[in-house]
Amino acid sequence: MTLTAREIMTAAVFSIAKQQTLQEALAIMAKHNISGLPVTEADGTLVGIISNTDIINYAQKENVVPLFDLSGWISPHAEIKDLTSIKRGIDLLAQTTVSRLMKRKVHTAGEDTAILAIAGLMSRHQVNRVPIVDGENRLRGIVTRNDLVRSIAR
Repeated sequence: MTLTAREIMTAAVFSIAKQQTLQEALAIMAKHNISGLPVTEADGTLVGIISNTDIINYAQKENVVPLFDLSGWISPHAEIKDLTSIKRGIDLLAQTTVSRLMKRKVHTAGEDTAILAIAGLMSRHQVNRVPIVDGENRLRGIVTRNDLVRSIAR
C-alpha cells in the first residue's frame, strides 16, 4: 500500500495573507516553530509561499538587520553600533508586505499524491515543503520534509 499526502500531511496549516507584513510572517513562524508559510487569499486559494530564508536574504540584501552574518544566522560576534539602523530595519520589515517577497510559482500536490512523488518533487525543486491543494487550488494541508521522515520512521 502506497502512502499518500492525505495520510501524512498537516491539515491544520498556518498560512498568511499576501497583504500581511514580513514582521507578521516572522512572528507566526517563530511562534509555531516553522520555517515557511503558504500565502493564501481570504477564501483559502493558494497564491504563493514564503520562507524564513526568503526574509533573511531580503534582510541581508537591504542591510535591514546588520546582525545577520552570511550564513543567515544572527552572529553572536556582531557589534551593535547603530541602533538607528537596526530600528530602520525592523520598521522596514513591518512595512514590507509578504506579496513583495513571496514566490508565486509554488510546487503543489493533491491529497491523493503518493509520498514518493512528493519526495521527488521536493528533491527536484529543492523545496522543504509542498502545499496540498484541491481542484480549485485551495489549501488543504502541507507536507514538509519532517512529515516525510516521520512517515518513513513509522
